[in-house]
Order: sequence, then C-alpha cells, then structure tokens
Amino acid sequence: MAEIQLHNTLSGKLEPFVPQKPGEVRMYTCGPTVYDYAHIGNYRTFVFQDILGRFLKLRGYKLKHVMNLTDVDDRIIANAAAAGKNIREYTDTFAQAFFDDCKTLGIEAPEHWIRATDHIDDMVKLIQRLQKKTFTYSSEGSVYYRIAKFPNYGKLSKIDLTGIQAGARVDNDRYEKESARDFALWKAPKPGEHFWETAIGPGRPGWHIECSAMAMKYLGETLDIHTGGIDLAFPHHENEIAQSEAATGKPFARYWLHAEHLLVDGEKMSKSLGNFFTLRDLFAKGYKPSALRFALASVPYRKQLNFTFAGLTQATNSVERLRNFADRLKQGKFPPGKQEGMSERIFKAHVEFDDGLSDDLNTARALAALFDLVRDANIAMDKGEFRQGDIDAAQLFLVFFDSVFSVLEDNDAAKLQVLGYGSAEAGLSDADIEKLVADRTAAKKKRDFAAADRIRRDLADRGIIVEDTKDGTVRWKRK
Repeated sequence: MAEIQLHNTLSGKLEPFVPQKPGEVRMYTCGPTVYDYAHIGNYRTFVFQDILGRFLKLRGYKLKHVMNLTDVDDRIIANAAAAGKNIREYTDTFAQAFFDDCKTLGIEAPEHWIRATDHIDDMVKLIQRLQKKTFTYSSEGSVYYRIAKFPNYGKLSKIDLTGIQAGARVDNDRYEKESARDFALWKAPKPGEHFWETAIGPGRPGWHIECSAMAMKYLGETLDIHTGGIDLAFPHHENEIAQSEAATGKPFARYWLHAEHLLVDGEKMSKSLGNFFTLRDLFAKGYKPSALRFALASVPYRKQLNFTFAGLTQATNSVERLRNFADRLKQGKFPPGKQEGMSERIFKAHVEFDDGLSDDLNTARALAALFDLVRDANIAMDKGEFRQGDIDAAQLFLVFFDSVFSVLEDNDAAKLQVLGYGSAEAGLSDADIEKLVADRTAAKKKRDFAAADRIRRDLADRGIIVEDTKDGTVRWKRK
C-alpha cells in the first residue's frame, strides 16, 4: 500500500503522515455552533473528516477522534433570550438535529462529542496558565490574549498583521482591548446575559479558548491532526495555536487539514440569494442522503465544491449505478471458473483506489478507479464472460470502497423516515420486499399473471422497481 500523504496547512506542503505514537491517531474536528441547523457547506467539511477517519481506520490505525459543539456565543445568547429559553434548552434542539443529520449522512460518531458549556472549568484553568505566563491582560472584567507576545502568530494562515485595523477580519469583540488584533479569552457579562461565576470572575468563554481547552483535555497537549473548514484557519485556528502553544511550550497540532469552501451554482451560499440549504431542505425536495454524501465526498477536499442540483442528480445516478453493480454480483448467474485477466483487473482497481486516497484523500482519483472497474466488469457480464470465481474479489473490493464512502446500503428511505420524510407505508423492509418479489415469481410460475402484475404495481407505488433479467433472476431496487 502507498504511504499516506496529507497536505499540511502549517507547512503548505504535502507531507508523509506519521503519527506521534505508531498505530494511533489523535484527531480533533471543529464542530458546529448549534444556534441553528447546520448547512450543506458545514457538512462538506464533516464528510471530509469522516472520509479521513474511515480511511485511517481502514489502514489499521486506532483513531481517537474528538469533535466539539460550540453551545455558547453571542448568537446563541440572543436567540435563546428571544425564544424565552435558557442556553441549554435552546441549543439541545440543534445539537440533537446535528447528531441526527450526521447519522443520516453516514458520518460516524467520534469517540467524544463534547460541548463547550460542559468544560467551563477546563477553559478557566487554561486561561489561568496563560495569566501566569503574562500572555494576557484584563480590561473591564474581560481577559484578553496579547498577540504581540507570541512572535509566531500567523504561522498557520501566513497572514501579515502589520496593517490590521479594528473591523478587519479579526476578533472585534465589542469589548475594550489594547489592540484590534487581540482576542478575548474570557468575556465579562453584559446586562441580562447568561454567565458563569469562576475563579477569574463572572463571564463566559471566548470562542477560541473552547477548542484549545477541550482538545488538550481529551487528546493531550500535541494533537496528530486538527481538521476544519478553510474559513477557520484565520482567526480561529491561528488563535488556538497562539494560546495553546503559549500555555504548553509544545506544538499544538502536527498536521492541519482544511476543507475548501462549498459554492452553490458558482456563488457563495447566502440566505439573501436564496441558495442557502440545510440537509433537511434537500431531503424535503426528495433527494437521498446517499446522493448528498456522494456529492460532498466526490470532490477532493482542498478544491472548491460547486454544488448544483444537476450535480446532485448525477450523484444519485452514480450511487444507483454502484448499487446495481453490487446487486448484479449478488443475484446474477455466471458460468463457473474465472475470467482471464479479471482477478488482475480487480486487484489493479483496488491498488489505484488506495493510491488515490493515500494521495491527500484524492477522492476523485479513488472513485475513478472504482467506476473504471464497474464499467469493465459490466461489459464482461453483458458479454457472458464474467465468471463465478471472480465474484468474491469484486465484492471484497466493494466492501473496501464502502468502508470509506458508505453509500452502497439501500437504506435511504428508512433514514428519511426517521427524520419524518416519507410515509410509513412506503417504508418496506428488505425482508418485506423479498417476500413480495418471491410471491410475484410464484404467481408467474402458476401463470397467474394478473397477480404478478398487481404485486409489481404495488411495489412500484411504494418506490420499489422490479427488474426481470435475461438470465432469469429478478432484481429490485428502491427509487
């Protein structure tokens, strides 16, 4: 297998991936701020980190993955107050929606989901460490990080801060501070705001200190991998580095991986443009979770992804093509023996697939290897050349593929039903469908074609397509 190479934002280079401890990977992902439903741009990043985690585990690494939920910030405080709820009550709704959406999209749960409000003490202790090392100053009850004291500030984003003015894209916290570049570690409460009584005074944490404190609590002072969207590289990740490394004197993360932006029809996603979509917006339009996952995964994470409905339809067709191939392997009748050259062809696809993912998660290259094999194998089947002896190797490759991409199982209807989309009547289980298909086959053998046609129509009404193949077998699939 090829050596895994990852593009490290910190160095700006492609680097061989070598974790600190052989066989183990400690990875942290910046999760959502749960003030509303996450949008498809967020999920582009979360699908990327899921592909990364799955591939590392496929390669035999023991993964310890942590993702945070930011459940306190200005928007949450304002929205919760407007809704007449406390912060926890307000954010619980969107936190649970995020968990449900991740499950629907096939994103594996990390070893730890962690919420900021459960770790206030850890943040306070980290701020105290920084205070002892004089990296902070206080102003009107708030505590700030003095960027000028950290000479390596900007090493991740390569940003030049010499001309930064207030209002530029840095933390302009609307609090009194020495420099526009400085950022709040701890914010004094405003009248009527929720706050915590702590050893450093009443208030609430700044956004950046949350991730540093929680990441180091669960993963140690130096992480193997830190992931997130490219929009977080500055200032969020830059500030994480500054405060963490100032406190510990150690590198905070060895590999920084950032997913590029998602555009919609070539434009930045915006509610004002009417091109802003959550997962549930798309599910309500009839699109499948597997198609959305495939679309988000199909473009390498460091390239901008231009989301279009035509592209989503293409992703739907691609998933359907893969499922049909898997069904053909499972249900088809092939002559005994092995086809000359097919074993080598499958092995070549397997190697090229792994090579693609090893090349900084080049999902487009990996998928090309898969679809080239599917094309060649389908042609062989159509010509009657594919053999029984090649089924196991082809199926094993599909298992290898799906352990990373997770789109082959035909469970979209069941997933959507859990979220309230689709009817219970349409939610036939695989066993129910197999029984009805068997009843139809039995009716045909008895020459009761009216009953066979009725079963076929009933299945079609429930979104199940039945296909009679040339070799006498019957295949079915969900629409």
